Amino acid sequence: MITVTSLRSGTYFTFGKDLFQVLSYEHIKLGRGTANIKLKTKNLKTGAITEKSFISGAKVEEAVLERREAQFLYKTQNFFFMDPKTFEQFELNGDKIESAPFLKEGMMVKILFYKDEPLTIELPIKMGFIVAETGPGIRGDSATNIFKDAILENGLKIKVPLFVKVGDQVLVDTRTRQYQERVTKDAISP
Repeated sequence: MITVTSLRSGTYFTFGKDLFQVLSYEHIKLGRGTANIKLKTKNLKTGAITEKSFISGAKVEEAVLERREAQFLYKTQNFFFMDPKTFEQFELNGDKIESAPFLKEGMMVKILFYKDEPLTIELPIKMGFIVAETGPGIRGDSATNIFKDAILENGLKIKVPLFVKVGDQVLVDTRTRQYQERVTKDAISP
């Protein structure tokens, strides 16, 4: 058991029979009363995002998750992965993977397991993609940061600066789905 005050964004805990991931943590002190802890959580079994409030001394069960490296094989309605050490294959429900557009066949990812059940994947923070479609930049319109729509090779639509052209390779933050920078071809790993 751990106190809710030791929870932080990105940690995992069980409450009732469900497993939760903390998305945001807020400590609220009320005048002379006890402090309240307000958590925005994601139920890892259902995918539902809810807000929970606890009093400062409340305790929850700490969830110990195991991270294993796996190779993404292919996608049908579900996503199929393989452990490179044991060659064991397993699948994840397509609804559980929010970062599905970022997956490339053959890439290595970290999979979170809870009691030997695969829950979700962790991707690298930044990944490179080729710009498949974008409009032309407007000449002379560079006084401020102006962005235009672009569609990447994986079908993801993001905003990019005006100087980015079709065929350019860009780094995208997988957490926010935002453009980070333009890179050279050898900077992007397959």
